[in-house]
Amino acid sequence: MAARTKTTKERPSYRCTECGWQTAKWLGRCPECQAWGTVEEYGVPAVRTTAPGRVTTSALPIGQVDVRQATARSTGVPELDRVLGGGLVPGAVVLLAGEPGVGKSTLLLDVAAKSADAEHRTLYVTGEESASQVRLRADRIHAVDDHLYLAAETDLAAVLAHLDAVQPALLILDSVQTVASPEIDGAPGGMAQVREVAGALIRASKERGMSTLLVGHVTKDGAIAGPRLLEHLVDVVLHFEGDRHARLRLVRGVKNRYGATDEVGCFELHDEGIVGLADPSGLFLTRRDEPVPGTCLTVTLEGRRPLVAEVQALTVDSQIPSPRRTTSGLETSRVSMMLAVLEQRGRISALGKRDIYSATVGGVKLSEPAADLAIALALASAASDTPLPKNLVAIGEVGLAGEVRRVTGVQRRLAEAHRLGFTHALVPGDPGKIPPGMKVLEVADMGDALRVLPRSPRRDAPQDEERRR
Repeated sequence: MAARTKTTKERPSYRCTECGWQTAKWLGRCPECQAWGTVEEYGVPAVRTTAPGRVTTSALPIGQVDVRQATARSTGVPELDRVLGGGLVPGAVVLLAGEPGVGKSTLLLDVAAKSADAEHRTLYVTGEESASQVRLRADRIHAVDDHLYLAAETDLAAVLAHLDAVQPALLILDSVQTVASPEIDGAPGGMAQVREVAGALIRASKERGMSTLLVGHVTKDGAIAGPRLLEHLVDVVLHFEGDRHARLRLVRGVKNRYGATDEVGCFELHDEGIVGLADPSGLFLTRRDEPVPGTCLTVTLEGRRPLVAEVQALTVDSQIPSPRRTTSGLETSRVSMMLAVLEQRGRISALGKRDIYSATVGGVKLSEPAADLAIALALASAASDTPLPKNLVAIGEVGLAGEVRRVTGVQRRLAEAHRLGFTHALVPGDPGKIPPGMKVLEVADMGDALRVLPRSPRRDAPQDEERRR
């Protein structure tokens, strides 16, 4: 009761100087004694200031700071090193987030085993599984090492005690939403608990020069669960992406204080673990002896990495008044735009009353405008039932007026296509340096691009003619 009264007195309030009547807000007239202008503020808390304290490290000219303490060390996984900017920096805190079942724990357990050695111990703390469950996964993916220490804890104090006992150079916590501090109210995963756990581990990492990898959950919208402050506190934020029905996994950098944020690491998930793909273009292509109608190849840029991908389209007669429009791996809005451009600018009227299905191969998602030309040509090829020439790639953004616009990185895209054996390309004007031996056709609009389609009638044209009769 006394503590409650003390708290009440510390809050600012108002009092009449004539009769002593008190209120929580200011009034021009005292309702007790009816006096005007006598209500004044009192009990305002004193302003607190922080006195200068002891300096932990002296300030130095920036040229005298030792950069060797921030030298990155490889994780043992080259694709992850690519995204991190060369490896893990001592004292850096990395947050890896992704959907359930995408392979976060498998990747980090592989990293924990490959980066552990006699001089650099690794501590893997799991809050979601038991130690025996993690050991079973380690046996399956061959991630057992004598310098890899494993602990199953959900108490923050116990995790900090393990740091004192093991003295690791790398800490992996799976996951930050499962660990809680007994000094903070709330269930594990709450905003207060996540903030306290992350803050304590960040302080421990900076003081010890220890790299830390934190696993984070995501919401149903794909955002990282917990307070937004968590992403601001850590040094690196990585998103682990991929369709659980496909083998491809992408690690995309969102924030990186030690490197570029436009790098992407490609991985393949299989029964024996997860492996990096230095050349993942083969996953996105279908090798055929003869070209098939409705397919077109393009070169997309995932960060700085060019990837050759295949776009497929299929058109069939609709059995319902409203034709279907189904996409997989492509943005529905961009496919709809290409359909409108083909019908209005390309004079292809057979698309409006037909069911149209479009997809990519291998689970890759094409969202950049550079794939517009390939999407349009695949749709036109499917509508005319004529295949595009073999070994052809199409690169370019298509506008609503039918023009083909320039895109970034055309030279890198052409070099990757040439490396994989493609000999012909459709590109916008002024592509720059062309790889030797590659034939490049510059197109200004969709009319020029559609001329690559052979002038052959549809296979069902006689049936259509007979139906009209």
